[in-house]
Amino acid sequence: MNPTCPETAALQDSLSEPPLGDILSPEFLSHILGAIYDAALDEAGWVTCLESIRKIMGANYASLIVRTETTDDIGLIVSAGNDQPNLDPGNPYIAMSPFTGMKPDQLVSMGDVLSEKDWRASTYYRDYCKPQGVFYVLAADIATRNGGVYGFRVTRAETSPDFSRADRDFCSLLIPHIKRALNLHLSINQDRKVSTLYSHAMAQLMVGVVVLDQDGLVIECNPAANAILDLKDGLRVAGKQLEASYANDNRKLQGLVRDALIHPHASRLALTQAISVSRPSGKLSWGLIVQSISSDQWTEGKQRPSVAVFVRDTEGKVDPPVRLAQQLFHLTPAETALAIQLANGLSLEEAAEVLNIKRNTARAHLRSIFSKTGVRRQTELVRIFLNSVAWLSAGD
Repeated sequence: MNPTCPETAALQDSLSEPPLGDILSPEFLSHILGAIYDAALDEAGWVTCLESIRKIMGANYASLIVRTETTDDIGLIVSAGNDQPNLDPGNPYIAMSPFTGMKPDQLVSMGDVLSEKDWRASTYYRDYCKPQGVFYVLAADIATRNGGVYGFRVTRAETSPDFSRADRDFCSLLIPHIKRALNLHLSINQDRKVSTLYSHAMAQLMVGVVVLDQDGLVIECNPAANAILDLKDGLRVAGKQLEASYANDNRKLQGLVRDALIHPHASRLALTQAISVSRPSGKLSWGLIVQSISSDQWTEGKQRPSVAVFVRDTEGKVDPPVRLAQQLFHLTPAETALAIQLANGLSLEEAAEVLNIKRNTARAHLRSIFSKTGVRRQTELVRIFLNSVAWLSAGD
């Protein structure tokens, strides 16, 4: 959990149950809305946010039901309260709550849902709320744009005063902001997942991506780029600059980077250029593409992504998971092993030797592979195998 910012900590320490005028003051609203939107950027911040709401409301609990328990999911409640864990997974009582199926984004109290007699007689109150010291409840189900519903709850003990009209007004004021923060968090989290998938796919294809800032300094590398740089074979990062080992290659590389930085808004044809970079090991050269990244008008900061350098290992070997290759081409394990060796550039005789099988056996496997894949030449087999999606998987 992120540490509470000094301003919020000072605010919470001074809070009991301030008058509505104080709650609605610019200072109070600034602090509480800041806590809500901080939580949108980091989910650990929801505990801090809920604790602020709890203290401002003079409540014993403030909670966010992230997921209700189902047969496939144990559910999750994030809460701030007296001597209770902040995360409560797998709570079976949530399904018993009378605060379910409510109209989205509207705040209700216990009295709006049940009479006091029915509330006291309910299993949910007797078995769950009463032992927790919960009697008065304000509740809202907040619908997000991805179809999800989050339960927002603020509670007080029976010995405390019931929630006033002013309390309800304040909570109603917060709900649209909590909804926006939840939607923002979902968007950020989705972007992170998509970026991770892109990075994974590029790494599996052995395409390295090095991102440079407006000064040409390295600010990010994907896993494939890190693997290539770790080889120290023709490319390196020195003083936060991407450099080629040989002076002539390095002059070309730095020139392309400068061009990309000088012309960030050039046409697509002009802003993408390619070179090959020799490797001291004597292996095939790295293939590099340098492309400028056009920033939008709102982008600012000390390190703005400005140039992308794509690096391809032209000598990289295909190593797809055998199981997926079998599924794609309906091959046996032995046929798949042979196809992988052929895709990596070996002749039939060389592949047979690597696999420790007889040449006649290899030829028999190859005939079967041709029959199952519908190709007639070894070059066609290599092409379809290299273009398959099998090697995008992380492994068996």
